[in-house]
Amino acid sequence: MQKIKWGVLGAAHIATAQVIPAMQRGEMCEIAGIASRDLAKAQKAARDLGIPKAYGSYEEMLADPAIEAVYNPLPNHLHVPWSIRAAEAGKHVLCEKPIAMSVAETRELMAARDRTGVVMGEAFMVRTHPQWLRIAELVRGGRIGQLRYVLGSFAYFKLDAANIRNIREYGGGALMDIGCYPITVSRMVFGEEPVRVSASVVRDPALGNIDMLTSAILEYPSGPCVFTCSTQSIGNQSMRFYGTKGSVEPEIPFNAPPDQPARIRIHDGRANGAGVTTEEFPACDPYTIQGDLFSRAIREGGKPPVPLEDALKNMAVIEAVFRSGETGRWERP
Repeated sequence: MQKIKWGVLGAAHIATAQVIPAMQRGEMCEIAGIASRDLAKAQKAARDLGIPKAYGSYEEMLADPAIEAVYNPLPNHLHVPWSIRAAEAGKHVLCEKPIAMSVAETRELMAARDRTGVVMGEAFMVRTHPQWLRIAELVRGGRIGQLRYVLGSFAYFKLDAANIRNIREYGGGALMDIGCYPITVSRMVFGEEPVRVSASVVRDPALGNIDMLTSAILEYPSGPCVFTCSTQSIGNQSMRFYGTKGSVEPEIPFNAPPDQPARIRIHDGRANGAGVTTEEFPACDPYTIQGDLFSRAIREGGKPPVPLEDALKNMAVIEAVFRSGETGRWERP
C-alpha cells in the first residue's frame, strides 16, 4: 500500500522531537514537507529530519498538490482555523489534542470535514497504545469485576510566562494541556460518557489567571473518575481503575517511553503485593502507530483512531469542568 505524503504545520518541539521521527519510522507515512512562518526555521527542521521540502508559510504548503495529509501541532487556538484551511485545500487532517478551544469550534471543524469529505481526527496517541487497549479489554472483560471508580493525576512544573502552555488566550493551562488525558482514557475504559461533573479550578493571577490546578469528579453511569492536573506541581502521572474484584493501573500512563517496554499491574485484592500480576508490552511508539492507523484510514476509507465525534465529547467534558469551576455546581457536559 502506498504511503501517505504528509506535511507538517509549524516546527513545534513536539513535532520535530517526537511525532515526525516516529511517523518516519512507520509503514504508511512519508513526511514530505514542513512549513513555518520563518523559512529558515522550516529549512533547518527539514535538514535535521531529512524532509524533502521546506515552506516559508502555511499557505504555501497547503497549496502544494503533492501533500495529501497535514499534521497540525500548532498552539491550541490555531488548531481549528488551520485545520479548516487544510481541509478546504483538500488535505486530510490529524490535529493535536485538544482538538479545539470549545464545543462550538469543534462543531465548526466537523462541518468543514463533512463539507470537504476529508478524513479528520484528534491526535490522542494514548488511545492507540497497546497498554491502553489492553486495560480497556481487561476491564470490559471483567478481570477486576465491575468497574467502580477511577483515580488519576497528571502534573508538571512550569512558570515560564512566555510558554504557550501558560498563555490563557492560546488555550494553555492544566486542564487543556494534560487534564484532557484522564478524561479521554476514563471515557475509553468506562465505555460511557460522564452524566455530570464537579470541579475546583485554581487560577494563577500572575499568569493571566490561567488554571494552574484543576481537580474534577466525572460522574459516569458506572461510577466516578476523580483526577487532579497541575502545571505547578512536582511532575507525576498515575491512573488506576478500581473494580469489585481488583484493580489495574499502567506503570507510566500518558507518556510511556517509546524505547522501553510498557507495563500494567493487575491487583486481585490480596494484601502485601501477593496478588499482583504484571503484563509487559514490547517497546513501541504510539505516534508511529497513530500515524499508520490514520494513513490507513485515508487509503482504505475507514475511521481515524480518534474521530471528531469522540473529540467533541471530550471537549464537552472539558467545557463542563471549566463551568463547574466557575459556578461551584454540578454541570452536565
